[in-house]
This record gives sequence, structure tokens and C-alpha cells, in this order.
Amino acid sequence: MRIMGLDYGDKRIGVALSDAFGWTAQGLEVIERKTENGHLERIRELVRDNGVEAVVVGLPKNMNGTIGPRGEICMAFAEELRQTLGLPVHLWDERLTTVSAQRTLLEADVSRRKRKQVVDKMAAAILLQNYLDSRQK
Repeated sequence: MRIMGLDYGDKRIGVALSDAFGWTAQGLEVIERKTENGHLERIRELVRDNGVEAVVVGLPKNMNGTIGPRGEICMAFAEELRQTLGLPVHLWDERLTTVSAQRTLLEADVSRRKRKQVVDKMAAAILLQNYLDSRQK
């Protein structure tokens, strides 16, 4: 069962995909949000081309566990995906995934320009892996 992970942002959406067994997550690409619904069309293509059966959208919560304006935007996006794709869409707490991705890239001595290109898909892979790990328990 392939699962797609999405790290939703104002300008970019990081995309990750699980292996066929749903054990591991790999960063796939970063979708630039340039047009009104271009990102939805690209997600639909990726779902179709990869046989995705479910989607996980990162839900940015505040450190105290509450959901702020950014979280509400992600919840609306998840609902839009449910209606567009006709697949199960799960929300997953993504607190600190981008920070973790940035830290990993810094430790690997990746240049600032290259970090900007990959941090979103890496954050998507981290949140998807966390989701997959939670299902294994």
C-alpha cells in the first residue's frame, strides 16, 4: 500500500512516497505553487502514476498542541484533497519536521541554495516516516 506524504506550504509542497509495503518513506519532489490549482493537478498525477492509496498531510500544531491559523489552512487543504482524489487523507502532527530536516542538511554541510531546494521534500519524508512508524506499533 503506497502512501503519499505532503508538507504543505504557501509557496511549495514537499512530496514523499512510501515503498509498496508502507515501511519506508522517500522524498519525491517539491511542487512549486505557481498557479491557482496547478499543485492539485500535479498531486493527482503523482497519485495516479504511483498507485497511491492514501495521503498524509502535515498538520502544524503549536508547541502546546493547539491548532492555529496555519493548521486550519492545512486542514482545509486536506479536505480539498479528499474531495479531489477520493482517497483517505490523514492529518499528522508535523511539529519540528522542517527544523529536523534543516538540521540534518546543515550537519551534512549542504549549501544554503541546495537546502532550499530539498528541505520541503525532506520534511515530507520525515512526517511520512513518522506516520508509517506509528502504524507499525
